Amino acid sequence: MAETRSTCCYCGVGCGVIIEHEGDRITGVRGDPAHPANFGRLCTKGSTLHLSAGPETLAVRALRPELRTARETARQGVSWEAALDHVADRFAAIIREHGPDAVAFYGAGQLLTEDYYVFNKLVKGLIGTNNLDTNSRLCMSSAVSGYKMTLGADAPPASYEDIAHTDCLVIAGSNTAFAHPIVFRRVEDARTANPAMKLIVIDPRRTDTAEAADLHLALLPGTDIALYNSMLHVMLWEGLVKRDYIEAHTEGFDAIKKTVREYTPAMASAICGLSKKEIETAAEWFASSPATLSMYCQGLNQYAFGSHNNAALINLHLATGQIGRAGAGPLSLTGQPNAMGGREVGGLANLLSAHRDLANPAHRAEVAALWGVDSVPEKPGKSAVELFQALKSGEVKAVWIACTNPAQSMPDQTLVHEALATAELVVVQEAFAHTETCRHADVLLPATTWGEKDGTVTNSERRITRVRGAVAAPVEARHDWQIAVDFARRLGVALGKGELAQRMFPYADPESIWNEHRESTRGRDLDITGLSYAMLEADGPQQWPFPEGASSGKQRLYEDGVFPTVSGKARFVVTEHAMTAESPSARYPLHLITGRLRDQWHGMSRTGLVARLYNHEQEPLLHMHPEDLARRRLKGGDLVTVRARGGRIVVKVLESTTVRAGQCFLPMHWGGNAMSGLGSNTLMPSKFDPHSKQPELKHAAVQVEAFVAAHTLVAMRASGEAGADNPHALMERLRPLLSGFPYASLTLVGREHPVVVLKARSEQIEQALLAELDRALGLDDPLKTLSYSDSRRDIAKHARVDGDRLTAVRLAGEALASDWLTDLMVRRESAAPVRNWLLAPVTQPPAGKVMRGKVICNCFDVSEDDILAAFRAGESLDALQARTRCGTNCGSCVPELKRMQNATPTSRAAA
Repeated sequence: MAETRSTCCYCGVGCGVIIEHEGDRITGVRGDPAHPANFGRLCTKGSTLHLSAGPETLAVRALRPELRTARETARQGVSWEAALDHVADRFAAIIREHGPDAVAFYGAGQLLTEDYYVFNKLVKGLIGTNNLDTNSRLCMSSAVSGYKMTLGADAPPASYEDIAHTDCLVIAGSNTAFAHPIVFRRVEDARTANPAMKLIVIDPRRTDTAEAADLHLALLPGTDIALYNSMLHVMLWEGLVKRDYIEAHTEGFDAIKKTVREYTPAMASAICGLSKKEIETAAEWFASSPATLSMYCQGLNQYAFGSHNNAALINLHLATGQIGRAGAGPLSLTGQPNAMGGREVGGLANLLSAHRDLANPAHRAEVAALWGVDSVPEKPGKSAVELFQALKSGEVKAVWIACTNPAQSMPDQTLVHEALATAELVVVQEAFAHTETCRHADVLLPATTWGEKDGTVTNSERRITRVRGAVAAPVEARHDWQIAVDFARRLGVALGKGELAQRMFPYADPESIWNEHRESTRGRDLDITGLSYAMLEADGPQQWPFPEGASSGKQRLYEDGVFPTVSGKARFVVTEHAMTAESPSARYPLHLITGRLRDQWHGMSRTGLVARLYNHEQEPLLHMHPEDLARRRLKGGDLVTVRARGGRIVVKVLESTTVRAGQCFLPMHWGGNAMSGLGSNTLMPSKFDPHSKQPELKHAAVQVEAFVAAHTLVAMRASGEAGADNPHALMERLRPLLSGFPYASLTLVGREHPVVVLKARSEQIEQALLAELDRALGLDDPLKTLSYSDSRRDIAKHARVDGDRLTAVRLAGEALASDWLTDLMVRRESAAPVRNWLLAPVTQPPAGKVMRGKVICNCFDVSEDDILAAFRAGESLDALQARTRCGTNCGSCVPELKRMQNATPTSRAAA
């Protein structure tokens, strides 16, 4: 067995991993103990990376180029030459007829820095348009805008190491325990080492992160600015600001003083739904702590005023001098593995390489000289929302989408799908062919993915890490940078710029791209001229800036109080409370908050391949307060229709006190691949921040009402033996059926031998649909299928038994036994009990068959029911962990274990 050091491809923590592999197969993964981001720790997602790269996942990989010449036809496999020649000719024709702004490119924070660099140069240098944006616009552009407004550059000043040095940690708009679990492990370590450390969590929901807080500020959605302005008001009133620091290192304080004078605790209390005492306490802790660190994510960014959310929080750091010191400063938590790397090379429609601004003529001239072109275009390109609006209107004719899934992740999904259907040409460069966006592709280009790629990424703390491929690209897949370079050369010929394209894109490997990118940073705030592949490989990950001649990068910025602004001073930004894009009304009375789950990531194109990552929450659940359920005569487990101005979905409801009455919460991961409809983002408005162009994906106003349908359907198929299917191939066959139901969810259950489960509800289920489902499940052979039907009671039970194992089931009309049957298949127990049950006129499972609750600890498969039973019996958490090992590996479930312990009466008494 061989081992290769690389990084995790999920969130922006940037954890180092060691990939274990044999030949062309990845066999395992573990945390890299030498990597300074995680020191060997991995969360549930990272620790199961190898399971997303097993040979069975080839069933959903894009492996060969595919092309269709008319929308009504299916794509056909073609050679790389035919695919790229076709796209180059089409792009060239559109550019000649309509101009370069008639084409656009949309990328991702999952691309490597080298991939990003080539695309940026292709679009802005060769084609001559700034229509290059990425899904980083959806997650981090307001953080970028906030940094530039206040501090002068897109440069997070603090580091993970500051967590261990802080005395007061403020986590705002982030469920860090779920979204960035390894960072939260460091928070837990810091609090253990320093019990006096204060933790303030600012979040409308009582998340696992909030459960751990000394002070949880459960403010109303979208009221952050009022809170931070009021905290600054208290600091001024109580004399807690650092006037020496303000005078020496900042500007604009008089204007912000006038603004926050109106934001009394009484005023903010009414706006935010907090008590005056909570606001005053937060202000006192923040200002008087020897060192205060803030960490924040989408709960600040994903609002139509996200830039000012960020600026208002940074204002507090500047007013109190809580910046540029150990344990002090603002630290945005990046959502994606290389969103920062993309920003470094100018991978947004308003940026240029090395943090240069498109609006700056000198910066445009510098980039043109670096690239060897006459000029780069002055006009800003289309940002994400604008791009798809322009695609629908016909202003943009062709779009190239790389390594992202906008047909799930963008707001206003109805518009996005219409835009993709309207476009003259949709090119999708993707590793996974099962994404929602791939359905719209006229040309599908197979790309490599984690474990196969080679290059660099930059994490949330400005740390650059080498990404190394462990195995060869499967079949005909190519690296993203290779595809872009090959296309650029062909497009250059088609545009009559063949010689220029050859000169601009000479690259033979990622290192040659890196070296050019490195030189573009010389003299800039992110200068990395002192770094090389050889140094990163020999000395490990490094933080920027790291200029030529330096012996190390900078752990924290602005220690000298000098900022990258014209005056050298940081700027206070005047911010005012604003209303969310949508406000609750009589028609849409509830606040809907979106967010992440512990075990899923983004649109689930990768995590959705791993059965155990569904064990914690198997389908999208709408979390609602008991009062709101009672008002609608609903109970947990009921199906509901969630209506917003932009669309509707049908989901199951979960009773929860983690949200206030009048609010509800929905995970953002599910799209049309795993549920009926277009997914949760159908509900989200497309209004965006005027500064950052980041859309308000965090909040919508909705109505929730009971969904009633006469017919229930549950179908399942086991994998692993007895002729059972590859689970991913089966899910691919079932996905087209989801649209046939108003409610449907498609999931994997189990661990080593997962069971594919489809649950659906409808007023009427067509026989043709049932026949298609039976064919997919292997229930269409009457000689192998056991059946029971009672039309009077509307009950139909069908099952397939191979050998002594239950391998497929379809229940229609009633499905009370579905959990029992699923559990039986997951455990691979004898099918003998099923034979008797199947032929009996009953729907409920046999007596005494108790189902497990959801799995809390994925590492060691410990269920909620087992944990609660132990706590009720008086077992301590330490004893439970010693016996079951739950929470002792990745630690992602530790916050939930503590919450369950605290909520169990017997356990509380024992403690």
